[in-house]
Amino acid sequence: MSKEIVDVVFIDPLQKFMNRSTTSGILLFTTAVLAMVIANSPLQHWYHELWQIHFKIGVGEYMIDKDLHHWINDGLMAVFFFVVGLELKREIISGELSNPKNAILPIGAAIGGMIFPALIYLFFNPSGEASNGWGVPMATDIAFVLGLLYILGDRVPISLKVFLTALAIADDIGAVLIIAFFYTSNIEEISLLVAGGFLVMMIIANRIGVRSSLVYAILGIVGLWVAFLLSGIHATIAAVLAALTIPASAKVPETIFARKMQRLLKTFESLDKTKAATLTEDQVVVLSQMKTMSDYAMPPLQKLEHGMHPLVAFIVMPIFAFANAGITIEGEFFELLFAPITLGVILGLLIGKVVGVYLVSFIIIKLKIAKLPEGMNKLHLLGAGLLAAIGFTMSLFIAGLAFNDPISDMQAKIGVLMATLIASVLGFITIKVANARNAKTIE
Repeated sequence: MSKEIVDVVFIDPLQKFMNRSTTSGILLFTTAVLAMVIANSPLQHWYHELWQIHFKIGVGEYMIDKDLHHWINDGLMAVFFFVVGLELKREIISGELSNPKNAILPIGAAIGGMIFPALIYLFFNPSGEASNGWGVPMATDIAFVLGLLYILGDRVPISLKVFLTALAIADDIGAVLIIAFFYTSNIEEISLLVAGGFLVMMIIANRIGVRSSLVYAILGIVGLWVAFLLSGIHATIAAVLAALTIPASAKVPETIFARKMQRLLKTFESLDKTKAATLTEDQVVVLSQMKTMSDYAMPPLQKLEHGMHPLVAFIVMPIFAFANAGITIEGEFFELLFAPITLGVILGLLIGKVVGVYLVSFIIIKLKIAKLPEGMNKLHLLGAGLLAAIGFTMSLFIAGLAFNDPISDMQAKIGVLMATLIASVLGFITIKVANARNAKTIE
């Protein structure tokens, strides 16, 4: 295949950069740091005023009026949750969560990693509005975690990556349920019934074999998402429900696809070649048939997940981080750092997550309900608990839902950022030592 100048100079380096597993995590961290720097610089007023700009969408009485910050958290993050929903469905159907035997350990670890952080947080904040933040330290940010694992290189056991991915997926299910049941405002029954109607239509579309992304986009965005937004239940839940209705089966089975593609390839090779830069009409027809066959062979669920992942990793999550991580430190920093909310979040993540993940996993293994994944040692399990304490994206999101008071919100976000930094360093070191121990055992 010939390379054009634009391929060599621009497209290939960009694709190489975007395809690195570390890139999205680094970008996320960079935008968060940038937001913190700007929010505590002479540009802080510009930064905060930016998110207060209002946008309206609708007609007549049916108008949705929100500021930019809410459009990002309610709208743009719905795209993130849609991809989370696609990943959940794929994992449950054919991934690590599809086999009960393989799923017991990460699911148990995830449950322990949600219960213990909440209990520790409530120990510091047992009552009042501060107690609303119990959900903040329960989350795990898989993008950050996998980014750190890939930085550690090939010595990291594949089983550890699989374990942490399955744990984070189970954790995401818990986070979605928590948002749905505990972080919602007053419910509008009529809007919820309308949302239910659109959801039923999407399920029916799946059952009768509709595979057009446009149909699901219209029903999911114009119908389900808007209805949820007006119902009082957080609109990101609509994104997860919409994702679960996307067909997960291919129109053409793998064996038939391979046979037909071989036949089309032979036909293409047998056609008269043209000396011109363009193809013959017959060649174009065959290539079009091959493209159609390829589309039929890929399930819509995986097609959307694959296609939308770069959008989420390189646009949605960095914008969210930039909009939510910019905390202007007002007053004494150490006073904020040792506030009950901040301590509850930090210790909930750093102690609750580690104890929950490690202790529950240890008990499950000790009772012989499940085995420690091959290639992992107990130090890897401890490192997994530390990396699971990186809550970042989901923790910041839940903090925004939990608190109306700006000071409480700031304290929670300081806790999330401090815990993320400490957990990243300690987790990185622990996994590195565990890898070295594995290497010595092999020698």
